[in-house]
Parts: sequence; C-alpha cells; structure tokens
Amino acid sequence: MKKQPDRPVLITDAAISQSDQLRSRQIRYVTMMGIRAGCLILGAVLISAKVPLLPVWLVLCAAGMVFLPWAAVLIANDRPPKTKAERYEARTRAQRPQPALDRQTTEETEHRTIDGDD
Repeated sequence: MKKQPDRPVLITDAAISQSDQLRSRQIRYVTMMGIRAGCLILGAVLISAKVPLLPVWLVLCAAGMVFLPWAAVLIANDRPPKTKAERYEARTRAQRPQPALDRQTTEETEHRTIDGDD
C-alpha cells in the first residue's frame, strides 16, 4: 500500500494578513482618487463641448470631486469587519474578572527619592 502524500492544511478561519489588508485598501483609495480625477477631466471636457443640461453634469462632477476624497479616506482607514471568533474572544475577555490590586502593596510601597543636592 502506497503512502499518500500529506495534504496541505487549509486555514479558512485565519484573518487576512495586515499587508494584504493594506494593499486592498490602497487599491480602493487609488481607484477612488482616479475616479475623482476623471470627474475633473470630464467637467473640463463638458464645459468646452457645450453639452445639453450642462449645469446638471457639472453639479454631478463637482459632487464627485468633493465626496470621493472624503469617502476614499474613510474607506482606506477602515479595517475589515471582525469575524465571529474575534467578536467572541473580545466578549469573553470583557466578561473575565480583572484581578484587583492588593491594597497593602500599593500603600506600603516606598519610593526612592534621588536628591540632586549632596
């Protein structure tokens, strides 16, 4: 009987690495800033082309140029939502009783004072 090679272990519950998260947030940010630049160029082209309903198109382009940087920064700074395991761990950590400080050790501690005058 032949020994079957070990199959790779899939880690499906592992969180996305920090570098992968950063990379995806950078891609989203650059994409949104590219769309913002496209709104600026489109507005310039629309003004020179004298299209119908020009004020409506210019308002839409201006809204894109104002709204997109704000949204891009918010989205770029946001982390992915926590998994069920992370939420459960945070909940159990919050419910654990915290060890109390011993009053005797805090009150009787002598502090060394260094005096600069000899």
